[in-house]
Amino acid sequence: MPACPSDPPKLRLVPKPERKPRFARYIGIDYSGAEVPVSPLKGLRAYVADGDGPPREATTTEPGRKYWCRQALTDWLTQRLSEDIPTLVGLDHGFSFPLAYFDKYGLPDDWPAFLDDFAAHWPTDEPYMYVDFIRQGAFGDGAARLGSSRWRRLCEIRTGRAKSVFHFDVPGSVAKSTFAGLTQLRRIRRETARPLHCWPFDGFSPPAGASVVAEAYPSLVSHLYSRNGRTPDQHDAFSLCAWFQAADRAGRLSACFAPNLSDAEREAAAIEGWILGLD
Repeated sequence: MPACPSDPPKLRLVPKPERKPRFARYIGIDYSGAEVPVSPLKGLRAYVADGDGPPREATTTEPGRKYWCRQALTDWLTQRLSEDIPTLVGLDHGFSFPLAYFDKYGLPDDWPAFLDDFAAHWPTDEPYMYVDFIRQGAFGDGAARLGSSRWRRLCEIRTGRAKSVFHFDVPGSVAKSTFAGLTQLRRIRRETARPLHCWPFDGFSPPAGASVVAEAYPSLVSHLYSRNGRTPDQHDAFSLCAWFQAADRAGRLSACFAPNLSDAEREAAAIEGWILGLD
């Protein structure tokens, strides 16, 4: 299997496998920015694999509920990442914004500061807050932190098909998931009890034994696996989990943490973020 699987866009074969897997657990998340953080969402799915075991769906732990809500999923991920088990988590929403956004608002090239600033204007993690409430000006101060749908990150351009994180209300949009997910990601980063490596913002090379959270793009890998009766959301989460596991167990994951970027592109990706598996 390729180190970073490819259809288009291209991925590289890895000539020299690692000696042993980096991770002992793999989690793939198909995210949703619908409704509010405490709403159960059919489209919010999680799959987990332990070691060489098969990926299985992780269902909500909330009594009486069939589906995850964002708040409960954040709590569950924080608990898993606080355990002494090196874990790789992939979330399919944007982790940052294009450089044009940082330039427009005079923000420092600092991802934690970006998250804090975003949360101050877009408090999408409040239990009963719709993203659209802030978009419409009813709550928060979203008007002071808007972007253009013409702005795209380098990784979005590189895929050849990913939409801007500011492109709302169109098929295939990840804007609402991104705006809902960034504040939850901030919570995970702040509340996880063990050191957590948020890739690539904490560095392109995660330390040995660390748990890693990374942006993922199911379209890169979902075609590698048959659906087997899964819904599209289930299949996206399953595919991320299965591919992370397969790439790591084959000793080819290190190539994905070292994408083929020029020095200037690498500097941009350290601020804008990058999609794990995209070369």
